[in-house]
Amino acid sequence: MKSTSLILFFFLITSAIQAQEIICSAKDKEIFTTRITALKKEYTPKTTFGETLVFVGKTFLGTPYAAKTLEIGSKESLVINFQGLDCTTFVENVLVLSLMLKNGKDDFDSYTNYLERIRYKNGKLDGYASRLHYFSEWITNNEQKGIIRNITGDIGGIEIEKDINFMSTHRELYPFLKDDKNFKGIQQSEINISQSSVCFLPKDQIKEHEASILSGDIIALTTSIKGLDITHTGIAIRKENGRIHLLHASSKGQVEISALPLVDYLKKIKNNTGIIVNRVL
Repeated sequence: MKSTSLILFFFLITSAIQAQEIICSAKDKEIFTTRITALKKEYTPKTTFGETLVFVGKTFLGTPYAAKTLEIGSKESLVINFQGLDCTTFVENVLVLSLMLKNGKDDFDSYTNYLERIRYKNGKLDGYASRLHYFSEWITNNEQKGIIRNITGDIGGIEIEKDINFMSTHRELYPFLKDDKNFKGIQQSEINISQSSVCFLPKDQIKEHEASILSGDIIALTTSIKGLDITHTGIAIRKENGRIHLLHASSKGQVEISALPLVDYLKKIKNNTGIIVNRVL
C-alpha cells in the first residue's frame, strides 16, 4: 500500500510538470542557471526585502528591452526569456529571483512555479485569458495571493473609476484575440477590472509623498489613455541624492535607472496621470 501511494505521488507530480506548458530556449535555461548561481554567491541577507529586489534588479542593468516577448507560440505557454525584457517581465523576474533567494531555492522547477504563480490569475496558467494582462489586475491578484500590498491609499492616493477595455477595442493588435474564446475571456477580465476603483497618487502630489516610497517598491504608471489602466512599471530605488528614481526596462533600449528622479521623469511622459505604489511582503 505504501509503495502504491509513492507511485501515485510521483505520477501526480510528473503529470503536473508535464501539464505546465513552458517555452524556454537552451540559452535562456543556461542564463537562468548562471544568474541564480551568481546571485546566491553574491547575496547577503538584507534589512528589508525591498533591498533584495533592488540588489537583484541591478544585476539586469543593460539587458536589452524587447516588446511582446510573451506573445509567441500557438497557445498560451509559460514563456521564459532572459535575453530581452519588457517592463512587466523585468519586474516579474526580479520578484521571482528575489523570492527564490529569500526562500533558499535555486532549481529551475521552483523558478517556473514562482513565475506561474505571479503571472497568472490565482497562480494557474489556464489559457490566454488567465494571464494578468492589465497591470492593475496583476496588482490586485498578487495582493490577494499575499505577495504584495498596494500602499497607494496609505500615502495620499485617491480613488478613481475608469472603464478598462483597451485590449478588446484594439483586438487587431493582439494575435491571440482572433480566437473568440480568448476574446470573451479578456472582455470578462475588463468588466471585472472596471467594476473596481483604482487608487493612484496623482503626479502633482508625488513629490509631497516621495519620502513614503521605499527602495524596492513596485511602481506602476497610470495613464489618461482611453480604456487603459497602466502603461509602464518598474522598481523604486533611492539614490545617494535622496530622491526616488526608477529601475526599469526602458522602451528606449535596455534595463536602466532613470537619470531623473521619478517626479521629473514622469513630467516627460505624455498622458501620465500618476503612480500606484506596491510593497512586496
